[in-house]
Amino acid sequence: MSEEHEGGEQYEADQSASNRVGVTLSQSVEGNVIAEIMEEKEGVEVTHFPAMIRIDADNKLEFDLVEIEEALGDVDEYTAYDFQIEMATHYGRMIADDEKVVLYANPEDAAEELGFDLLEQQEESPQEENPGV
Repeated sequence: MSEEHEGGEQYEADQSASNRVGVTLSQSVEGNVIAEIMEEKEGVEVTHFPAMIRIDADNKLEFDLVEIEEALGDVDEYTAYDFQIEMATHYGRMIADDEKVVLYANPEDAAEELGFDLLEQQEESPQEENPGV
């Protein structure tokens, strides 16, 4: 086995579902406050890097905007828009409203939160077996 081949193996991708969700935040005043809040939550992993903060969890990750607003102190209102400005990227299905930002690993869980039945939608619009024929 060649040395080049061995080195390439460490970069192979695992295509299986991880059931993980997470965000990458800016290393900023707001990002640090959010990280401090989330470090207290059970099942949440917070990792600090020089310019960013990773926050990860299994299946579901919920950010309470009121809790963040209170921790920041000197803000009139902290919205989902403000949260997304701090966020560099995320993975998972995101649902944001006036009170929280939630990420779900499972699309069915996100659909259920929205009151959307994926199975019903699939039954109503079956795909054609031979489109264009």
